[in-house]
Amino acid sequence: MAPSNPMPSGQHFLNKEESFMYDREVRFRMEDTRNAARIEYTEKGVMHMASRRCDIIRISKSTAVLALLTQYALPKQFYLDIPDARITKVGCMLMRVNANNTIEVRFLRMLNDKELNKIFVYSTHPAHRDRVLDIRA
Repeated sequence: MAPSNPMPSGQHFLNKEESFMYDREVRFRMEDTRNAARIEYTEKGVMHMASRRCDIIRISKSTAVLALLTQYALPKQFYLDIPDARITKVGCMLMRVNANNTIEVRFLRMLNDKELNKIFVYSTHPAHRDRVLDIRA
């Protein structure tokens, strides 16, 4: 007996749900920043961990724009480390690769205000020159 409502090839019920979820997600305002960061991902399965240097040029609670020094093949998911702000292992998903050696990524968890403040304190961007680190928080 054949199924009464077969799905067309290439479509899966989760694709529609995921699209709906991301369309309804709140968009946070991107802010200019200039922080050194590092992209970490596994090559050749789980045997070799690779690390590449990058710069964060815009960031929000849920997304970021990263500038790469050279073009190289990135996986769809990787970790982002921001050593100056002591933020490690932020899971990222590659959203878009631009022609000017920048990529747009989406964080797998939202950054909180304390982490964003630490990023802006250690930024070399002129807009964040007067930021200070709140050690009480």
